[in-house]
Amino acid sequence: MHTNDATSRSDRVLVVAMAIVLATASAAVGSAMNNRAIAPVIAKAVAAPAPASDPDLVLTQLVAEHRCLTEALYYEARGEGRIGEQAVAEVVFHRMNAGNFGHSICAVVYEGSGHPGCQFSFTCNGDLNRPREEPAWKKSEQLAAQILTREVALRNATGGATHYHAAWMTPFWAPSLKKTAQIGNHIFYRANAGHIRDS
Repeated sequence: MHTNDATSRSDRVLVVAMAIVLATASAAVGSAMNNRAIAPVIAKAVAAPAPASDPDLVLTQLVAEHRCLTEALYYEARGEGRIGEQAVAEVVFHRMNAGNFGHSICAVVYEGSGHPGCQFSFTCNGDLNRPREEPAWKKSEQLAAQILTREVALRNATGGATHYHAAWMTPFWAPSLKKTAQIGNHIFYRANAGHIRDS
């Protein structure tokens, strides 16, 4: 059966948005019951304040958060497979939870994007202007939706990392942080006790 692509896309957006709302409520209740660290982070990401009189604004924000997470997964780790993409997602959520990198997925991902030295290189190096590999993009979109709805759980494989870099480089900030993991071609770090650095 063939469906109108615009209709099926809007239906998918509506389903994802509803799933995110339900997952947020579920995450808040689940977090209260078992004190899991990642659940409140997800709730913060998708429960941005919005005027009660504009449901379209809420939907727009939910779709934007999904797109920002998709972009981070795709541009930062599409060659790393699901585990690598999930590790990047963990860094986004850990940064959001830390509170000094942004209070939404988009704020974290696009921090510093207006100048060199941005937090996620694709936001300032021109990658966004290049054509995407559609099959890889679709996989990143699907994984982002699954993460946001908690169908795929993030299990802290990065050890609380708020920073990472490609294994082939050595950024100036790496020695000041604690290495927590290497997943694929990325090395992950978190701040040493009592030290938070925005790099």
